[in-house]
Amino acid sequence: MIKVLFVCHGNICRSTMAESVFTYMVKQRGLEKQFKINSAATSTEEIGNGPHYGTVTKLKSLGIPLVPHRAVQMTNWDYYDYDYLIGMDSANIRNMGRICGGDPKGKFYRMLEFAGSTRDVADPWYTHDYDTAYRDIQEGLDGFMKFLEERGEI
Repeated sequence: MIKVLFVCHGNICRSTMAESVFTYMVKQRGLEKQFKINSAATSTEEIGNGPHYGTVTKLKSLGIPLVPHRAVQMTNWDYYDYDYLIGMDSANIRNMGRICGGDPKGKFYRMLEFAGSTRDVADPWYTHDYDTAYRDIQEGLDGFMKFLEERGEI
């Protein structure tokens, strides 16, 4: 089983969107039994809150089901439980390292590096632009799926 954790600052916008979109992609390919997919925050600010209405609205407009979700904070244990810990931006990666005490096994990835980009996923919390966040996430997830295929994991 491939275990994937998507991570952002609050776990109500980008990581939740990535979790829902990737879950949908995996189901569309009939691969759901091969994956454990989840998301988490690096902060405690939104713990227990549901997805942001902007994420909900964007996914609904695309016909992508929102996974049942309440924000949680990433823990050190997640490093041992997941194969891929995918942060949405460089600040997330830095904070993931702080929470986990580094990345000795090379499990941290920035979402858009799977698309060959050094850009961060646009944060709609500040921009209110869920369209751009979705496009960034979709681009990264398409690259991640290709990465897994090339590695022979799926």
